[in-house]
Amino acid sequence: MRRFLTFILAALGLNIACSQSFENTDVKGFAELIDSPEVVILDVRTVEEFNEGHIKGAILIDQNKSDFLEQVEQKLPKEKTIAIYCRSGRRSANAAERLAKAGYRPVNLKGGILEWTKENMPVTKD
Repeated sequence: MRRFLTFILAALGLNIACSQSFENTDVKGFAELIDSPEVVILDVRTVEEFNEGHIKGAILIDQNKSDFLEQVEQKLPKEKTIAIYCRSGRRSANAAERLAKAGYRPVNLKGGILEWTKENMPVTKD
């Protein structure tokens, strides 16, 4: 019994230590979120990917660039929620973690723009 209790406490500790500091949401939740004027949409893909199609109103800041956080601080207000996405959700999850550590409130689109377009949500090239 003691070993079992130790195992449970250790598992809980690891779960808490590994928990992310940002929220993930699905396409429906993301669509509802970006309707708010208190939300900024951030696309963290490359310029080429952005030009292929993006969510209307999105600001592009490539998370792979060395000055990513500097650009974020110049362009994004900390008092607004940051709705963040990439192609599949991996880069945006990485960027969301970085933003959360910098004091932002990011919400990541699970599955990225691939999931967004799969659900027939609109994209633009403007």
